[in-house]
Amino acid sequence: MANEPNADYPDSPVKLTDGTVGDVVARYPLVIVDCWAEWCGPCRMIAPVIEELAKEMKGKVVFAKLNVDENMQTSSKYGIMAIPTMLVFKNGELIDQMVGAYPKTTLTNKIQKYL
Repeated sequence: MANEPNADYPDSPVKLTDGTVGDVVARYPLVIVDCWAEWCGPCRMIAPVIEELAKEMKGKVVFAKLNVDENMQTSSKYGIMAIPTMLVFKNGELIDQMVGAYPKTTLTNKIQKYL
């Protein structure tokens, strides 16, 4: 299902939970999961960048958000020790992690190499 040609790509970040993360990363060829928390300042700084990229890269990348405080099972599974952390899934497999709040251009350049 990972390379479903007519997958309905969202143009804003998808909210994930421990129960839905597996389905979402399996459904789309490239998924970037933003692991964040309400109290995290850098997470709030990068949120608008993620929103913009979700619109700009619709059809190529699906962005998702996972609140680490509410979804500790997934946080633990992927060893998330600092936030924001972005998990990069390609064809359902975790291929990279990016830790920190990157400027939009830096983040865009990093994501381009996965396309």
